[in-house]
Amino acid sequence: MIPVTSFAGKTVAVFGLGGSGLASCHALRAGGAEVIACDDSIDRMVEATRENFITADLRKVSWANFAALILTPGVPFTHPAPHWTVLAAQQAGVEVIGDIELFCRERAQHAPDAPFIAITGTNGKSTTTALIAHLLREAGFDTQMGGNIGTAILSLAPPAPGRVHVIEMSSYQIDLTPSLNPSVGILLNVTPDHIDRHGTLEHYAAVKERLVAGVQGQGTAIIGVDDDWCRHAADRAEQAGTRVVRVSVEHPLAEGLTIDGSLIVQNGAGAQQTRVDLSNIGSLRGLHNAQNAACAAAAALALGVSIEVLQNGLRSFPGLAHRMEQVGRQGSTLFVNDSKGTNADATAKALSSFNDIFWIAGGKPKEGGIESLAEFFPRIRKAYLIGEAATGFAATLEGKVPYEISVSLDVAVVNAASDAAQAGLAEPVVLLSPACASFDQFRNFELRGDRFRELVLVQDGVKPA
Repeated sequence: MIPVTSFAGKTVAVFGLGGSGLASCHALRAGGAEVIACDDSIDRMVEATRENFITADLRKVSWANFAALILTPGVPFTHPAPHWTVLAAQQAGVEVIGDIELFCRERAQHAPDAPFIAITGTNGKSTTTALIAHLLREAGFDTQMGGNIGTAILSLAPPAPGRVHVIEMSSYQIDLTPSLNPSVGILLNVTPDHIDRHGTLEHYAAVKERLVAGVQGQGTAIIGVDDDWCRHAADRAEQAGTRVVRVSVEHPLAEGLTIDGSLIVQNGAGAQQTRVDLSNIGSLRGLHNAQNAACAAAAALALGVSIEVLQNGLRSFPGLAHRMEQVGRQGSTLFVNDSKGTNADATAKALSSFNDIFWIAGGKPKEGGIESLAEFFPRIRKAYLIGEAATGFAATLEGKVPYEISVSLDVAVVNAASDAAQAGLAEPVVLLSPACASFDQFRNFELRGDRFRELVLVQDGVKPA
């Protein structure tokens, strides 16, 4: 735990008592603050009471004595409208911040030179975060990983000299972290997402950019420059005097990291220097993972990791569950769990990584459907459509890709496995990459991916990958 001493002797309101909210309560109390906790969920209020926190309906208390409101990132801060707690705080002149802001203040006060790597992007940030943490652990660093990837940041060990914090940040978390100043900031990409929470794509992109704009002094901003938003962000950061490392997997760069076949190559000073080889690393398959690996490599190099350790670390990276996860093989058929592919842009990354795909798709549809995936349709042998999106997806695929409306994931896995086994192909791939949210049939994408894994591993002759 990281005791939050910056509010010692003060009263702080905490709204949202999920994992990060409850961790904030414990950290604030450990640092000497009085906490008033609140949540819309009665069950979470009861849990906080059991943990001996004072709970109250923040609509019915005076805000005059609150030093801050710690807001869970899942609650609207600005769009579509500020949450009622945000309005109450603003009316009382109380600052509204998140748990990563509390971390930043503790780091600034107690260990300002402790390495802090922050990662954001529309897609790929969890894989990049996990890969960086893996590389640094392989290099012998005392490494703490958390944030949006799972473990609440205040549940980690405190900032200390030589201890590296590797933190994934969503746009919601960045919005609540006004003093964000990582020593290494990574912006992978920006594509349309979460517009309901940011109002416009321009605002969403501006929030993402704040992560690299906060890099100061001798720090490094690592920016994927294969979209216009990030390209302009890199230019602005450089103009502000920040050291910028550009990464592209689509275009050559005079300076920065690029991809040449399976090699991550660093260009600069008129010379081309080969760094590491990604060939035959199943957990980093595909051009999108090449970008993740290149950005992770740039972060590791910024902390002095050797080329040899970097190469070995990439090869030993197991990958993340639900993100191009190789689940098993049945003869020549490979089963891949990409349940995290919850929008068309994410699914495009998966479809671009394979040929001869037996594609399981569908769920709760998102705006735009799968029309943007048309360029990948020739790679798809057959589609197995599930959930609310099945009928709409079928209309898009009609006359272009063979399909069946399987309705449920259970039926889709059995039928896709059977068809793939009988196809006579060198390496057919049964791919779950739904291009949809899971909420029509599963509570979250993790449960959807877990079910896919279970269904695959009980098929006759399947061996875990």
